[in-house]
Amino acid sequence: MTTEKRIETSETRIFKAVFPNTTNHYDTLFGGTAMQLMDEVAFIAATRFARKRVVTVSSDKIDFKRSIPAGTIVELIGKVVHVGKTSLKVNVEIYTEQMYSYEREKAITGDFTFVAIDEFKKPIQIL
Repeated sequence: MTTEKRIETSETRIFKAVFPNTTNHYDTLFGGTAMQLMDEVAFIAATRFARKRVVTVSSDKIDFKRSIPAGTIVELIGKVVHVGKTSLKVNVEIYTEQMYSYEREKAITGDFTFVAIDEFKKPIQIL
């Protein structure tokens, strides 16, 4: 399979409902919870691309553009945007949707870098 096809087929989308137990005193999603969800989606996309063990080595420039209120639906989209020898970068976007309308807005974006590792936790080639 070509690298382009692997990138295309590894795109990962997950939907979640934002419930009160995941919100702060402003009734919006905790930033740390959003980052955890983003890392999870990025990990799945990276694993689907590499089909090897991968670990997160960094998160870069996470932009919180809009708050995410309780009672909304969020869609997380993870896409591989760069492939190196032993590492790859996944961009994650979070979109919010109102439950009872068609409103949809991008709320958060961020990049996560992963390294493929062997059973001894040493970096290995991705491709």
